[in-house]
Amino acid sequence: MLRLVGGQVESLWDEVLPVEARELPQDLEALDVLLSDPGLLAPVAAHWEREALVTGRAAAGHGRPTIPIETYVRLMVIKQRTGWGYETLVREVSDSLHLRRFCLVALGERVPDESTVRKLTRRLGGEVVDELTRLVIEKAARETRFRARAVRIDSTVIEADIRYPTDAGLTLDGARVLAREARKVIALVGQGAGRVQDRTRALGRRLRAMSRTVGRRTGERKQEVLALTEESGKLLARSIGEARRLAAKARRRARGRGARAKLVAIKRLEEMADRAERVASQIKLRVAGKPIPDRLVSIFDPDARPIRKGKLGKPNEFGYVAQICEVTQNTKRGARGFIVPAASSTGNPHENTLLPGTVNELQRLGLRPREVALDGGFATGPTAETLTDLQPERVFIAGRQPGSRKTQRRLGRYRTGAEGRISHLKRGYGMRRSRLKGKDGMQAWNAWGILAYNLDTLAIRTA
Repeated sequence: MLRLVGGQVESLWDEVLPVEARELPQDLEALDVLLSDPGLLAPVAAHWEREALVTGRAAAGHGRPTIPIETYVRLMVIKQRTGWGYETLVREVSDSLHLRRFCLVALGERVPDESTVRKLTRRLGGEVVDELTRLVIEKAARETRFRARAVRIDSTVIEADIRYPTDAGLTLDGARVLAREARKVIALVGQGAGRVQDRTRALGRRLRAMSRTVGRRTGERKQEVLALTEESGKLLARSIGEARRLAAKARRRARGRGARAKLVAIKRLEEMADRAERVASQIKLRVAGKPIPDRLVSIFDPDARPIRKGKLGKPNEFGYVAQICEVTQNTKRGARGFIVPAASSTGNPHENTLLPGTVNELQRLGLRPREVALDGGFATGPTAETLTDLQPERVFIAGRQPGSRKTQRRLGRYRTGAEGRISHLKRGYGMRRSRLKGKDGMQAWNAWGILAYNLDTLAIRTA
């Protein structure tokens, strides 16, 4: 049973604490005032109502009581500002009087378990957090007279939480996962349905042989690596065939008591087999010297894609592309504004592919900036067409837009600030790498980072 607000936070223990321990630091005090607005919890309540309509069961009235959402939101804001993991977050909040008071956890209460926080993050998703972000921006416009005069837009790569992918490494992951999921299915349906042999040792030997081959400075090493990769693909294909046969036999046994759990395990096995089959197909194309469209780079995060942005330090990145849009009141040096919910997509989309989503967010918030500063990757014609509804007075595209020298220099400096803002979000708010798997997980991760940044910005404006 989910709750919006909790009970009494103050306790008798607070009376014996010194005043300094009961007062929040300045930054947390400002955030505490902003998060005390009950209107910020309205999107969460609306999400529960929609969930009840779909499932026929209201989350607010069924199940065991869990943590108040106001406590959960504060925990997630602290998490994004510090970069802590879930376990570290719970441990640090438990040991800190200030963080306990900020998160509305009384001294006599236990801090919520990390699994509770983690599961709620997945359950709420990114769209609910985006609604919180919109409320924060509307609050800034209503209470601090924030007016969006200018906007700067640029795209960046949000790395997936995966290691550097290789075909041989993917075969090893695929074989290991298929064997593990097969054991779970056999434990539910019983022996006799078949088995999936664990080929991780055989694949590991080939992976080590590849490492030794690459280390040799001979002209034959490429062919040797391809031969070993082909052998790895064939071994993985054998595991895939065994997994398919096991899943087919297990489905015929999945009836009676515990049928639902059996079907869930079988579906998981079939999903892993599908991903492993994509890896085997990629290896066949590579050995044949053919291009690989829509390459799979992770068994565990199938939505991640290889992305090339022309960076010298990181020519190849693996993850997702998100378009960051910052609205500010001016174009001066050091201008700090608010970030609208980011438009994102899988693969490596063009800047103009994501721009309509960003423009829709600006229109949804009622923001009509007079100046728009864009990176040189935007095409002039499609950009002008997409921005028609915003009706900006000036659209600056780096290196392509004519105008006075003074205006060019001013908007050029302002646009360059988008690079610094993206770096700020990655270093200070965890947007360098998404620790949640899949596109939905990445969107939720980005949404919390943007919300934490906007709350800090609003706290600075109201200070």
